[in-house]
Amino acid sequence: MTIQEFLQGDKFALYAGVELTEVGSGWAKARMEIQPMHLNGGGVCQGGALFTLADLAFAAATNSHGLLTFSITSSINFFKSEREGFLYAEAREVFDHKRLANCEVRITNEAGELIATFNGTGYRKDVRLPFEPIQ
Repeated sequence: MTIQEFLQGDKFALYAGVELTEVGSGWAKARMEIQPMHLNGGGVCQGGALFTLADLAFAAATNSHGLLTFSITSSINFFKSEREGFLYAEAREVFDHKRLANCEVRITNEAGELIATFNGTGYRKDVRLPFEPIQ
């Protein structure tokens, strides 16, 4: 099993249309094409959809070491709204410890403009995942 296959178990992200595109040791990239179901009452991509995109990239980056890591806190800042096209999330661990991991995620549009930033801290459990850690 690979980490990509493991994260197919994240049914919410899967049904929201979030796709994991790349994963390395402590980093990951994901994307989501804005669909009508992602739009809020104002006609722009809903904050929860952006959060889900960032959260899957965070999950891939922090779980890439092969230990089950759950988010214990996260926050998101919104800077620009989007109505259509693809959005991209790039996650990078900025702190990697036996128990705690901190990860920053940048969400951009197709033009590379910053849409939002996400910061999350994860807690690593003593549970090995069913794939080899990414080196």
